[in-house]
Amino acid sequence: MFFFFGNEQPYDFAGTHTAKDVAKYIIHKCTSENKPISNLQLQKILYYVQAASLKERSCALFTDEIEAWQFGPVVRSVYRAYCGYGAAAIYERKEPEKPFSDEEKNLIDRVVREKMAKKPWDLVNETHARGKPWALVYREGLGKMQVIPKDVIAEYEYTG
Repeated sequence: MFFFFGNEQPYDFAGTHTAKDVAKYIIHKCTSENKPISNLQLQKILYYVQAASLKERSCALFTDEIEAWQFGPVVRSVYRAYCGYGAAAIYERKEPEKPFSDEEKNLIDRVVREKMAKKPWDLVNETHARGKPWALVYREGLGKMQVIPKDVIAEYEYTG
């Protein structure tokens, strides 16, 4: 499905992968580089990967919705898959079910590199900034666990 906004650029919000596959790729990459990540970091990186894909490619990378939770944007299915780790690092090397294109890998790798340089709570604060998609939906808890629309993410988020 395509939508048009102020800049008349079409966005394809359907996505071609599952968020779990993107998460597996990210976790595998981080584990292989001996930089394992927590579920909290994973959630923020997923959010920024989706935002970068929407901004740069005009299409969603994954099909799943992102919700506004207390500590920032969350993909519920991925959260449930890894919540057993708590705040601990996730060590896994599972391959995604569907392969990524080189363009998709490059985008994911770049976002992972940029966001892994930050501390987890800095990522939380970054996503909570006034005027950002999470804050627009969460509204001091009124929008808790509500979907952050992809069109809002596409218009307001990710500057690299």
